[in-house]
Amino acid sequence: MSWNPALDPEIPIGDAVDAIETVIVPRARDLGGFEVRRALPAPKRQMVGPFIFFDQMGPAEFLTGQGIDVRPHPHIGLATVTYLYKGKIHHRDSLGTDQWIEPGAVNWMVAGHGITHSERADGDMRSAPHSLLGLQTWVALPEKDEEAGASFEHAPKDALPLLEGEGKQVRLILGDSYGARAPVKTFSETFYADALLEAGASIPMPDNHEDRGLYILTGAVTVSGQTFEAGQMLVFRPGDRISAKAGDAGARVMLLGGATMDGPRHIWWNFVASSKDKIDAAKEAWRAGDWAHGRFKLPPNDDSEFIPAPN
Repeated sequence: MSWNPALDPEIPIGDAVDAIETVIVPRARDLGGFEVRRALPAPKRQMVGPFIFFDQMGPAEFLTGQGIDVRPHPHIGLATVTYLYKGKIHHRDSLGTDQWIEPGAVNWMVAGHGITHSERADGDMRSAPHSLLGLQTWVALPEKDEEAGASFEHAPKDALPLLEGEGKQVRLILGDSYGARAPVKTFSETFYADALLEAGASIPMPDNHEDRGLYILTGAVTVSGQTFEAGQMLVFRPGDRISAKAGDAGARVMLLGGATMDGPRHIWWNFVASSKDKIDAAKEAWRAGDWAHGRFKLPPNDDSEFIPAPN
């Protein structure tokens, strides 16, 4: 069983109570020019499997000369993947990585003991209007891997398994599911998949993972006789056989989960750790600003500015 089970006393109701543990309605934030909807962490659910952070970015439309501009900032104790549907983002990190994030590709950044990166819409992107829609997720690392060295792995869209049939397309982003395995290395049992469903098509949740969730990006799905709309995350009870059926307009959903983590995590700013002491040490290292000899370094090709630690 999950170490943090929860059931909202108001929703769901009826037959869905037997199938759904939690329904999460993301909190919306305006970041100046575009909206972010945060599903994880939530008051009643810190994680789904190893997933500890789940944001929907956009949809957003940027005018000429505009775009996202996230200055260099640090991470510890997690791995990130930004999965785009529209637009692209320029990723640079302290390992020297210089990679454009494009729709359908996976850019898997493992922070471990510490990494710094920036995410910008720069160069030719700002010479014309452009769109942005995507998901940003953090995967908590098992305690034994929290101090591992940082790394970065890129997998293009055509390298990811694509499963098709019966009115659905499922692209596996991370981990294993439905008999397939994604190419990037994960640190614990994980699955993360992008599923496009035609009207009336059903998709079963993987039955080889303990903790399972579903985020509705577009359209609507029915589970156990109850309909859920875009922008909601459903977390299912371990062991139950669950299917989600798309509505008349079809649906696009993200499937996520894996083994429950080896305990809760502390989160402060961009840091995730199994102990407060590890968070405090990272705070001090970032605030010290010793980029030449300290724990954190700035991206060598984006080192003229950085985001200060919050008070």
